[in-house]
Amino acid sequence: MTERFIVTRAFAAQLDKEDPLAEYRKEFLFPKQEVPVIYFSGHSLGLQPKQTKTYALQELDDWERWAVEGHWKAKNPWLTYHQSFAKPLSILTGSFPDEVVAMNSLTTNLHFMLASFYRPAGKKIKIITEGWNFPSDRFALESLVKLYGYDPKKVIIELKPAKGKFHLTIDEVCKAIDKHKTTVALVLFNGVNYYTGQAFDMQRITQAAHVAGAFAGFDLAHAIGNIQLQLHDWNVDFAVWCSYKYLNAGPGAVGGAFVHQKHGHDKTTPRMAGWWGHEQNTRFQLEGSYKPLSGAAGFQVSNAPVMNMVGLKASLEIFMNAGWNAVSKKRNTLFDYMVFLIKALCTQDQKKRFSIEIITPLSVKEHGCMLSIRVEAKKGKELFNLLSSKGYWVDWRDPDVIRIAPVPLYNRYQDIYNLVMELSRHTALVQ
Repeated sequence: MTERFIVTRAFAAQLDKEDPLAEYRKEFLFPKQEVPVIYFSGHSLGLQPKQTKTYALQELDDWERWAVEGHWKAKNPWLTYHQSFAKPLSILTGSFPDEVVAMNSLTTNLHFMLASFYRPAGKKIKIITEGWNFPSDRFALESLVKLYGYDPKKVIIELKPAKGKFHLTIDEVCKAIDKHKTTVALVLFNGVNYYTGQAFDMQRITQAAHVAGAFAGFDLAHAIGNIQLQLHDWNVDFAVWCSYKYLNAGPGAVGGAFVHQKHGHDKTTPRMAGWWGHEQNTRFQLEGSYKPLSGAAGFQVSNAPVMNMVGLKASLEIFMNAGWNAVSKKRNTLFDYMVFLIKALCTQDQKKRFSIEIITPLSVKEHGCMLSIRVEAKKGKELFNLLSSKGYWVDWRDPDVIRIAPVPLYNRYQDIYNLVMELSRHTALVQ
């Protein structure tokens, strides 16, 4: 990794000059503040694509012009608006178009999928999940098992790293699944951990779950638009995600879900039902029996929130124009470059105010674009505030972690160089 990088500003500028994705930076709007902003928080909220406003105004104009007829006569008819996302989402998730759908929000979709894939029977009632889950996932699981009359403390098995460690190894996860194979009904994991940035081997987790006779599902909030996915080939049962992080769809934007064809094509798969998941050609005929659409679309319940989808439309167009493989390649280079600079510049050759530790795995298969650094001696918030005052929009997570995400579509190598130069003035890396 180190052989291909040089610690000079000129080298960073040269990388930017040679970057095949450099042109896409201009497709996004950056915050305007008194201090120029260098944005590294795409893992929290992606920047606004410039076309978002144009697309929003288009729908407002069509609403004004057509009113209810806009469902059929709008420039982008509302009846089928959501269907345009199937192809690009399938590319980003490694699936078939009929296995993905843009709908609802992340936790809502998680509840929907849990209703379908948590099927306690006999002794098989337990759920294995990540102990460092994002709180909303934990709340969803706890509320679910309570609905079944179970005690979450007895049913939910949370896997946590060993004391003093920040990561679960894939062997630890698979051994835990095997240990509970007679009682586990569902395995729910993150694709990428929101705190450490660790990417999990979803294929092996899925295989272990299936050997144990359990379903395997994933929260892809920090994975979609960030790491390469092959959900269909990995035989994942279901997955859910939000679209406001790496997909740049805007605050509270529409979420999404994946349902493997083996379940989506099975009309008997249990599900929460509503009219928008019913066959389109008979949806308005008020027939008594529910006839679900084939695929993930058959898990919809309500009509598409068109105004909440315009940002996703704008962003996915950028992804498709840039090329997903090219985005992934730059992600890896940005990450490696940032780690290289931190190791080279954040040295202990002089007294520094802060000591930092990288807690994101450095193996290319175990991370996305986000790097998490732990700040020692409870001084993390002080360092975060210092960086913020200089215009570096990273983010803070209690008790001691700063998360930094160079996003391939709009971050530059010079952004990373400038950030690490600032870090080097104040921090020493503990290795």
